[in-house]
Amino acid sequence: MVIGGIDIVLLIASMMVAATPILLAATGEMVAEKSGVLNLGVEGMMIIGAISGFAAAVATESPFVGFMAAAVGGAVMALLFALLTQYLLSNQVATGLALTLFGLGLSALMGQGYQGIKPPPTAKIDMGPLSDIPGLGPILFNHDWVVYLSLLLVGGTWAFLKYTRAGLILRAVGESHDAAHALGYRVIRVRIAALMFGGALAGLGGAYLSLVRVPQWTEGMTAGAGWIALAIVVFASWKAERVLLGAYLFGGVTVLQLRLQAAGIAIPVQVLSMAPYLITIIVLVIMSAPRGRATLAAPAALGRVFHASH
Repeated sequence: MVIGGIDIVLLIASMMVAATPILLAATGEMVAEKSGVLNLGVEGMMIIGAISGFAAAVATESPFVGFMAAAVGGAVMALLFALLTQYLLSNQVATGLALTLFGLGLSALMGQGYQGIKPPPTAKIDMGPLSDIPGLGPILFNHDWVVYLSLLLVGGTWAFLKYTRAGLILRAVGESHDAAHALGYRVIRVRIAALMFGGALAGLGGAYLSLVRVPQWTEGMTAGAGWIALAIVVFASWKAERVLLGAYLFGGVTVLQLRLQAAGIAIPVQVLSMAPYLITIIVLVIMSAPRGRATLAAPAALGRVFHASH
């Protein structure tokens, strides 16, 4: 099906690939924010995941090992953020921004020897006859395992937060850490676990960029993807199903821009370049508005410092 010189089936299939790194990062950030922690260091975690995964995949010739290394790299960055904000009680916004700058600088240092190197390919899952179904085959049954993992993680996160006792505790901590502490729940431990989960998913998202989406190492290659993930969480009102929709919509816009250029319809590259920062400004304005819709939907303790003596 071709409209205006654009293959719609190929467009939707490409949208799923383009949305995967943002979907992974946004899902992890949603869990972190549900626990009451505002983590603006997602971009730094993603870029560390991108270089960690790339380096490990090149060294072992295994994309799977690369993705695991990326998850560990992102989780370590999240642990650093957790120690600074939960134990040393540093400002969450300032610490997150500092972590992003630190991640961008450290990744540039780590990646100096990896310019121009191709990583081992991440194979697509063989779905047999399903991938040959007209229309649906290329869209749903012709992707690598990380695309399907991202969808499973969204569904699993939704079920975890809604139906499990651990999910209820995490949401309780995010709504009122003092009440949760009074009931005997370990607020700091819950938040550290949520942050490390978010960091691991951000690392996976970064590795998907360097191992599949591009695939190569380029300094600063996340190019605002972490900020987009942050924005999607807010616009999705901290709901997993809306995070999925938001990530896919943004992926669709990204791919559509490229397809339109290929079809001869020129769109300035600068428009996309400024989009992450423009969206971030809008999100921060919405979050700071006392009666904004996003403020009403946000976890009540989001961004507030917890101290057990309070």
